[in-house]
Amino acid sequence: MDHSLLQKYNVPGPRYTSYPTVPYWQTTPPSPEQWGELVNDTFSVANKKEGISLYIHIPFCESLCTYCGCNTRITINHKVERPYLEAVVKEWELYKKLLGNEKPVIRELHIGGGTPTFFSPENLKELISRLLDGCIVHEKSDFSFEAHPGNTTDEHLQALYEVGFRRVSIGVQDFNPIVLEIINRHQTFDQVKHLIEKAREIGYTSVNFDVVYGLPQQKVCSMTQTIFQVIKMRPDRIAFYSYAHVPWIKPGQRRFTEEDLPDSMKKLAIYETCRGALELSGYEDIGMDHFALKTDNLYKAFDEKRLHRNFMGYTDSQTTLLIGLGVSAISDSWWGYAQNEKGVLGI
Repeated sequence: MDHSLLQKYNVPGPRYTSYPTVPYWQTTPPSPEQWGELVNDTFSVANKKEGISLYIHIPFCESLCTYCGCNTRITINHKVERPYLEAVVKEWELYKKLLGNEKPVIRELHIGGGTPTFFSPENLKELISRLLDGCIVHEKSDFSFEAHPGNTTDEHLQALYEVGFRRVSIGVQDFNPIVLEIINRHQTFDQVKHLIEKAREIGYTSVNFDVVYGLPQQKVCSMTQTIFQVIKMRPDRIAFYSYAHVPWIKPGQRRFTEEDLPDSMKKLAIYETCRGALELSGYEDIGMDHFALKTDNLYKAFDEKRLHRNFMGYTDSQTTLLIGLGVSAISDSWWGYAQNEKGVLGI
């Protein structure tokens, strides 16, 4: 590869989940009336045709992962769970009033964060049960959540399975203890292994691993070992993300410097080596940092040319209305985007 070309494009850029991308959005949001009209117009068609999608953002984490670029609130006070739960339910009730008497048909539902499993299993189950109350769950629904191996319990998996979840995305990032230490990520290989085995035992039909390359102290040899460990556990999907170093936006990344990061050529070598290992092991590169086994629905959608991407990531179904609930959550009405306030007030 031309090194000058690599250097030119080895810069942080906006996330590619919307067009135009977020930095180019208007700073003045639409009025409640304008937004309500956009949502209503799309809902009237989408709900009958394919159903709608819900995204729920739970920002809380007990500790800060220093590489993280997500909207988070660091606390060990679990008393915040109940007021936040009630706030999300109230927000959804406002939307349901806006949508009128027609029952929402829920096609996709994803819980992200932060750390969704910061919530207790009981509170997570109650949250989803109350959100689904008065709704219809689509016969081809896809419910998924993000899981931190360090705090996701068997009870979390069971509780969410009981309210319709069949896919779990596990934040692996890396298995190297030196890398995990500098990014303040406390988890072990055994915790990840137990989590994937328990999920499959309970009945989850798709398991995704998030793995990040370009992290501080990563090397080709150590990351290759991580990928071999990942392959051994055989997740159905793998999101192999590039780390974005933006300490001016995320101060937690100042725990390390650019000197600790692999340079552009080493980062490329890490990616190419690991991609080769994944492809030799039966994973198909479906584009934009995602890999999947041919048995997974994501690959089938890719193969049949019906792959879709929204703010929840790649999906094997397309909905024209996505409603985001919770702090910083983004909604897509097809004709416009809107993002909730980024701060958690009064909690």
